[in-house]
Amino acid sequence: MSLRVGDSRSAPSGECRAEAVHGDRSRYCTFFLGDLLFGIEVERVQEILRPQQMTPVPLAPPVVRGLINIRGQIVTAIDLARRLSLEPSLDTTRAMTVVVNFRRRTVSMLVDGIGEVLECDRSSFERPPDTLAGPIRDLIRGAFKLDERLLLLLDVDRVIQFPGSAEEAVA
Repeated sequence: MSLRVGDSRSAPSGECRAEAVHGDRSRYCTFFLGDLLFGIEVERVQEILRPQQMTPVPLAPPVVRGLINIRGQIVTAIDLARRLSLEPSLDTTRAMTVVVNFRRRTVSMLVDGIGEVLECDRSSFERPPDTLAGPIRDLIRGAFKLDERLLLLLDVDRVIQFPGSAEEAVA
């Protein structure tokens, strides 16, 4: 399954658009958790998958939803909403798995839906909004203002280094 382009909830506007990169612009894979729009650098994304069958992991931290098998590779599945201390989505019909690379390892993040790949002007990048409070604030690198919403840039490295994870010990 490849990225879905044209999600009606994420129409690009403002300083971001769905096109090729030029000069001081970066591309971000966008996805939703509830009504919030998040993004990560396209280079970090290995692939986007439909929900996979998961094997629960006894005694794992609560953010670990389980393990999935991607073409013979066992990958940890992180419940991103739980990791960001957000309410879980009640609508799982659009749920997807964003598979990312982290320190030569592969990790999957469960999200509510996929948006577009947006190109954003780096000069329009801002610090995390003051309205973000709690654990989510430490996991957001900043934001891009779009006409109708914010694109919150996720710090993938910090998201994956949660209390009790093997990556926390390496960090």
